[in-house]
Parts: sequence; C-alpha cells; structure tokens
Amino acid sequence: MELLPVGFGAVEAAAFIAFSYLTSAVTAAFGLGGGVMMLIAMASVLPPLAVIPVHGAVQMGSNGGRAWVMRSHVSREIFGYFVIGSLIGAAVASQVVVALPTDMLRLVLGLFVLWVVWAPKLTRRDAGPRSFVPIGIGTTFASMFVGATGLLIGAFLSPERLGRMTTVSTHAMCAMFQHALKIVVFGFLGFAFWEWIPLIIAMVASGFLGTVSGKVLLERLSERVFGWAFKALLTLLAVRLIALSAVDLLAPA
Repeated sequence: MELLPVGFGAVEAAAFIAFSYLTSAVTAAFGLGGGVMMLIAMASVLPPLAVIPVHGAVQMGSNGGRAWVMRSHVSREIFGYFVIGSLIGAAVASQVVVALPTDMLRLVLGLFVLWVVWAPKLTRRDAGPRSFVPIGIGTTFASMFVGATGLLIGAFLSPERLGRMTTVSTHAMCAMFQHALKIVVFGFLGFAFWEWIPLIIAMVASGFLGTVSGKVLLERLSERVFGWAFKALLTLLAVRLIALSAVDLLAPA
C-alpha cells in the first residue's frame, strides 16, 4: 500500500501532521476552533471530493483522543441524547448528501452561531440535556456538507453552567461520535478511505500530542477567562464562515 495518495507530496503530508498538532492543542485549550482551522487548510490542498471525509476521519481521532484524556468530565446525559439525534441526522443526510448548496449552509450556520452566542434571550439556550436530540439531528446533518460543525455544538454548551472541563470534554465526545457517523456515511457512498489511512493515522497521533499540550493550558485558565475566550472564538469562526460563503455566493458564475 502506498503511504500517500497519488499526487500528494511528502512536504504537504509533513505540514498537515504538524498542523494537526497545533489545531488539536487549540481545541483542547479553548473547546473548539481546531476543526475549522484544519478544514480550511485541507480545502486549500486536497481534492474537493476528499476534503469532508478525510477531515472527518482525522477529527474523529483527534476528538477521540481528547475525549479519552478528559473522559471523567464528560456529561454522559448530554452525550446520550446527542447520540440519538445524531443517528437520525446521519440517516437523513445519507439520502441527500450531494444535493444541498454548501455556501448557503455555511452562511446559515455562521449567522445562527452568532445569534445563539450573543442574543440576550438565549442565555438559557442550554435548557436541558434533552435539547441535544434536535441539536444532534441538526448539527450531524449539517456536518455532512460543511465538514466542521464543532462551533455549532459548542454554541449550546454553556461554560458558565457546565464548567470548562465538562464543556471541552463533552464537546469532544459529541464531535467524535458525529465524525464517526460521517465516516460510515461516506464509506457507504463509496469514498476510498484506504488510500488516506497512513496520513490519517499520522495526523491523529500528532493531534493526540496536541491534545495533551492543550489540556495543560486549559487546566490553568480561570472559568471567567475561558468563558470569554470560548465566546470570542465562536464569534471569530462564525464570522469566518459567513465571509467564506459570501465570497463564494458573490463570485461571478
């Protein structure tokens, strides 16, 4: 078996492995952000049809490592309801995964995150664990098209109520399961994951090291600082999604 896919060089592979470390450290420290950073990097280099499934496989491993390292802090109740919703969302998305416009979904996703984070009336957006059934449905469905929906999951996890450790660990567990479902769906649709396995394994390994580094920083952050950093990062990533979709939608046909 070839170590790298056809047309993918050693320099690019080394850069992605190093970047996996960095993005995992960012996500472990601030709860999210690394997935979107990785998606943007992959979209600039990988073949379009490979971006979402390869990104999903790497993120499954990265989030899995983070969930394992912080497993004692996971809210199992929230995760259980999220699993139910995600299974429904994946089943629906598998029927229409190639039919919806990506740019519009990115725009809606970005606007919705801004609304959830900053709208005064949504201070109780995390009303209860059962709300993660519809959250699982919506975010898993969207994940099949826009790749990284970690910021949307994060918008419903309140650091003020859950605490920084439970927020990050529960987010990681939910994201890991969501990306695992993505692999199942794209595998069913015929994507050749085996060509990318060596690169994926190397990126997951470096991502695990990044998770350990990021967890050390997370443990040193105060709850107040983490809460503000969490909201700021959500906002920046949402604005990034809106800008990307606007550029594509306004570009000449």
